Amino acid sequence: MLSFRADEEDVEGIRQWSERLGIERSELMRDALRRQLARLAAVHEAALYEAEPVTEKEMSLAAVADWGPAEDWSDWLDATR
Repeated sequence: MLSFRADEEDVEGIRQWSERLGIERSELMRDALRRQLARLAAVHEAALYEAEPVTEKEMSLAAVADWGPAEDWSDWLDATR
């Protein structure tokens, strides 16, 4: 559980948005926190890639990804039923 102080303007915004969306304030805050943490993680990961770019050796399998799936087995879906 977290507890923190917020400006009245932000608290009012949370109240208004939770009412508009039909969700509890805590759900809105959890979602906002989750999104912010994901954004920070993405920024951090991007900085790591900039600091240490992918090597030629690490990229050696990238061409294989361009081949796509070896075979299309989707027509076998009916065989399992």
